[in-house]
Order: sequence, then C-alpha cells, then structure tokens
Amino acid sequence: MLLGEYEHALDDKNRVTLPARFRQAFADGVFVTKGFDPCLLVYPPKGWSRFVDGQLGGLTPFSREARQMNRFVFASAIQTDLDKQGRMGLIAPLLQHAGLKRGVIVAGVQDHLELWEPEAWRREVDDVGGRADLVAERLAATQS
Repeated sequence: MLLGEYEHALDDKNRVTLPARFRQAFADGVFVTKGFDPCLLVYPPKGWSRFVDGQLGGLTPFSREARQMNRFVFASAIQTDLDKQGRMGLIAPLLQHAGLKRGVIVAGVQDHLELWEPEAWRREVDDVGGRADLVAERLAATQS
C-alpha cells in the first residue's frame, strides 16, 4: 500500500526522485498519466492494468465521451522505468497539466501515487480537510 506525502523537486532534466519507500513497488516499471485533478497519476504495471481494465475497459468506442476519456488518459501517458537513483523523467504535457515547475509533492494514494505542485496540494488538503466529514457521510449514504 502506498501511503504518505513527501516533498521533492524536479531536476534540470525534468526528473523526479521517488521516495525510497515507494521504489520497490515500481521496480517493474512506471506508468504516468494526467490526473482528473491538476496532478499526475503514477501507477506500477499491475495497478495500471487494473485501472485501465476496471475504469476504461468497458467503454465503447461508439461513445464520444468514451473516446474523449481514452484520449485524456492515454494520449499523454508515458511508460518508463526508474533509474538507479529512483528517478523518472516527465514530459512537457504532463508537467504542464499538473503545473509542475520545480517543487513536487509525491503523495501515496493506496494503489498509486499522485504528483502535485506544492501550493495546489496544500489547497487540496485544506479543501478536503474542511469537508471530510460531509464527504464521508455522502459516500456512506451511497453505499447503503
């Protein structure tokens, strides 16, 4: 399980170092795509397969929204590996989507990581913290 938040920085080659505690989970490779929020989603290969199969696998190409979602997720996604220092390179469209320039928050979110621009992350955490009880109630009501 991927847990915790860590502050890192992009280097001059647009690489970010994953915290040492996460590296084993990504030893077989890394998939990175745009998040639905202003962040990047980072999956190990098995997690990527579960995400794609579970969320996108049943979408029909006859649906305009399904085609748009597939474009959003796959067009700027990358498959890469960590180097010996635990770094992965990021491409311009991904950096732009998340607003990453220098600082990067690496957040463990159960089965994947999210990469956030630090100020955007702080706003997100403040927003969620102020509404967590209401969101929990709403989610509980939908599961009843």
